[in-house]
Parts: sequence; structure tokens; C-alpha cells
Amino acid sequence: MHINYQTKGICAVKIEFDVEEDGKVKNVLFRGGCDGNHKGLASLVEGMDAKEAANRLRGITCGHRNSSCPDQLAQALDEYLSKNQ
Repeated sequence: MHINYQTKGICAVKIEFDVEEDGKVKNVLFRGGCDGNHKGLASLVEGMDAKEAANRLRGITCGHRNSSCPDQLAQALDEYLSKNQ
């Protein structure tokens, strides 16, 4: 399933990703923000179980912000999981 997630309170404005039938995260793409960090984050979660990725990333902050790109990806995954379990 392909997901488009509008972020809140971070530099990236959107996150796109797929969750395969087996629950694995694939093809993570951030729109806007720090390109190198996003490529690294996408590479780290590629093939990871969606629930595990969300658990690892949830709650990470960025500077003075209450959220971060990893945290927003966790929120997107949580939203997907809550609708598809």
C-alpha cells in the first residue's frame, strides 16, 4: 500500500512510502528538508517491519521542535497501522 503523509512542524512537508503485504516498509521518500539525512533514514528503515520502525523512531525531537523527521515517519506508520491491523 502506498502512503502519502503530510507532515507537521518539521522541514520536510511530506513523506511517501509503501508498506508491503508482509508489513515491511519500502521506498521511503521525504519531500523537502535535509536530503542526506532523509536518504540515510530511508535506507535504515528499508525492509524493516512497520511496527518496529515506528517504535524505534517515535518521540525523537529535532532541536527546539517537538517532533522530527523520524518522529513524523513514526506517526505516519502509526496512522497506517491503526487503520490496517
